[in-house]
Amino acid sequence: MSTDQTPRFAARLNAFKIGAAAYWPGKNTITAADLLARAATAGLTAADLNYPDHFQDDTPRDLMAALDDNGMVLNGMAMRYYTDPGYKLGAFTHPDATVRRAAIDETKRGLDVLAEMGGSLMTLWMGQDGFDYSFQMDYARSWGETIEAMIEVADHNPGIDIALEYKPNEPRAFALMPDAATTLLAIKEIARPNTGVTLDFAHVLYADEMPAFAAALVARHSRILGVHLNDGYGKWDNGLMVGAVHPIQTVELLVELERAGYDGAIYFDTFPDHSGLDPVEEARTNIEVVEKLRAIAAGLVQNTELQSAIARQDAPLAMRLVQAAMLR
Repeated sequence: MSTDQTPRFAARLNAFKIGAAAYWPGKNTITAADLLARAATAGLTAADLNYPDHFQDDTPRDLMAALDDNGMVLNGMAMRYYTDPGYKLGAFTHPDATVRRAAIDETKRGLDVLAEMGGSLMTLWMGQDGFDYSFQMDYARSWGETIEAMIEVADHNPGIDIALEYKPNEPRAFALMPDAATTLLAIKEIARPNTGVTLDFAHVLYADEMPAFAAALVARHSRILGVHLNDGYGKWDNGLMVGAVHPIQTVELLVELERAGYDGAIYFDTFPDHSGLDPVEEARTNIEVVEKLRAIAAGLVQNTELQSAIARQDAPLAMRLVQAAMLR
């Protein structure tokens, strides 16, 4: 992501359901096209669509028209297995082979819809693929079945990138792929060029990782295919506005993304729902903050004094330089 170019900004579309009765008085059904139109008023220029959720009331053609009408582009799609109670015990790790097959086939249908819409990025967050108790899961078998499923998914359309978004837990007590290292092990076994990682800032904190370090590892061993910016306290997936708690770590991540050559969209995976915030104002705030933090990061990328301090692990000098750039 070049810091001298404005990136595409996207956000959680479902957040724009907040205050629906007041925003769409008398409207009984709020469609994904409606959410896109409202999201555009916040200055968002891209969108990720959830499959199959966002296609319940709109066809792919409807959604492409809605994107075009609102000056937005399709960034990609994300599979949403958790909305189906049949996947409570897992999608790719479900003990019933027929359920695993259903999850794989549904993912393939999502890839076909994505291709129909001209998209090339599918994000998989396997939150339901995990366990809650000791002696509940055959770890080796479940890991193997997940790798086999992801190989089949990746091979379905090699022209579409498959991004794995890791998270330590929730809804299961333990996720099968909870952190950067485990996810990279999976990608190594999958061994397909159209795979990579989506980094979610709050998930990374939640995994007790440093965001920039996680980005460096992913860039070294795979590809950074997506970036979800938000913030939190590292205890769970708070989904706070960008920079609300960890502005320095956010800047360091932006610097690392520049070094890695990331040029994809910035997706705000934030939750105004928790406090009933105005989703449009929340998204506008995220955009404004990120633009300011990106400008700071741009000044730090080629800062030779900072690079020298980092090379010596001179933390006091590094902090003075970073704070001077941020606290103007």
